[in-house]
Amino acid sequence: MSVHQILTQFGAHELPRSLQIFAPELVLCITIILLLLFRMTGLSRRLPVHLVALLGSLIVFIGVFTQFMYQRVGVDNNVLQALYDLWRVTDNGVGTSGPYFTGLLVHDAFAMFFRLGLSLFVVFVVALTILTGIPDEEDGQDFYTLLLGATLGMLLAVGSNHLLMLFLSVEMMSVPSYALVAFQKGRKQASEAALKYVIYGAGTAGIMLYGISLLAGLTGTALLPELGERIAHAAGEGTLVQTNSLTITLLLSILMVLVGLAFKLSLVPFHFWCPDAFEGATAEVCAFLSVASKAAAFGLLVRFVLAFQGDSPLLHQIGLVMGLALGVVAIVTCTYGNLAAYLQNNLKRMLAYSTIAHAGYMVMAISALLVILNPPGKPSGLTTQQAAGCLEGLMYYLGVYLFMNLGAFACVALIRNETFSEDISAYRGLVQNGAVTQFLCVCLSCCFFSLIGIPPMGGFFGKLAIFRSVYEAGSVHWLLWVVLAVGAVNTVISLFYYLRVMKAMFLESPAPEQQKVQMPQVLGAYVGLITLPVLLLGASPLMAYLSSTARFVATRLIP
Repeated sequence: MSVHQILTQFGAHELPRSLQIFAPELVLCITIILLLLFRMTGLSRRLPVHLVALLGSLIVFIGVFTQFMYQRVGVDNNVLQALYDLWRVTDNGVGTSGPYFTGLLVHDAFAMFFRLGLSLFVVFVVALTILTGIPDEEDGQDFYTLLLGATLGMLLAVGSNHLLMLFLSVEMMSVPSYALVAFQKGRKQASEAALKYVIYGAGTAGIMLYGISLLAGLTGTALLPELGERIAHAAGEGTLVQTNSLTITLLLSILMVLVGLAFKLSLVPFHFWCPDAFEGATAEVCAFLSVASKAAAFGLLVRFVLAFQGDSPLLHQIGLVMGLALGVVAIVTCTYGNLAAYLQNNLKRMLAYSTIAHAGYMVMAISALLVILNPPGKPSGLTTQQAAGCLEGLMYYLGVYLFMNLGAFACVALIRNETFSEDISAYRGLVQNGAVTQFLCVCLSCCFFSLIGIPPMGGFFGKLAIFRSVYEAGSVHWLLWVVLAVGAVNTVISLFYYLRVMKAMFLESPAPEQQKVQMPQVLGAYVGLITLPVLLLGASPLMAYLSSTARFVATRLIP
């Protein structure tokens, strides 16, 4: 097909609209190209590459923020008008939800919410790497190219509307992550962790790709919104109780795709790579993997499971089975993560298991969503408003999780530079050092309290929103009551291993050979900036704004 035919088929108005929506990602691509050119031409001697990465990520965030606010508050806003004019957003472009780039991607409030969080997060991560000095000047181009390349894959993942884009986006954010884990040259532990990560990633990618091929072959389409309709048409009035090849192959293909997503979310039993990768990688990379990778995978998981919603009896049964299965996976994941975290002496490894546990909590919201949308037997009386509440809780939790987990890993990275250790024993008596170090101890404790779910931290209200949705889904199926009970018990279990670190910082005496830790004030300012939203999202009007924004997004995905 010639270029002229492609453009004609694409439509005269479709290409400008697609490019307008895709403008922030194009800026990210340009930033990556500039970083590669810096490597080739040696321009990094005149302009530090970390400034290029920081400026590029800032521009991307401003672009996504402009697009989101255009749909959130509308055109008539004098404060934002300058940004609207700068990015040339229009009602027919950014203001109109729907697929773009011939249906490969979809533009809606849900995608923009995740794009906004991811673009903000990468700004904070780049700033953290500048403060900690990892990477050094020699390897900066490679590091930031990998970091921004993985971010590009994540931005594509949350807007995927096609099975091909689902696979490509997962691989785009996975392959750079493998290299980031092993970025510390000459460190055997990092290389070993990256090798394990690659092996698990390659295996799950092959399984997911085979599942995608089966799913596309069964339905005759790769577009996510068409999957449910094609399955309903092929099955007719058939149900899962009929042991025919269609339903068996269909369930197998869905399971295979979910295996690939479970790997990215480090859900049990696809979690084995996570603790080793986190222990081998730097704390900065761990922060990136624990938040950005998880957020993108959750956005993709929501889109995939909602593709199988419809009025067909078979689709209702598939949705219910997926919801109950995810509920079981959630309770196993959070239980295993919390119990294993208690046994760890390395703080990064402990936070890795904590990440696994929190992935289990967030999967509970998706389980409740599917159960509410697909009640067994007669209607449950719950409406799509309750289903939207499940997504609202998930997005609120992710919004808080961005800050509390980044804050925890940032403190680990900054303290590591002074103590040259990431073991919990190095935190003994840390509060007895300088004022900045004391402030870091307080901020780390705030992040830990939020991760536990203690009020008035933002993590408490995020976890409460998820538990509320699980409670409502319990009236539809009894298994969700079990999920809720296990989630509550795990919250109590998590208290012990977080308090173990705080006990070392505040109550124990430092080792005789331990040197005084002195840090510049700029490090305290950075950590304070990250920790402040953890407090504000639990005890300020910002809490209501994030909740209303999450509700706005959820009700547009599930009207």
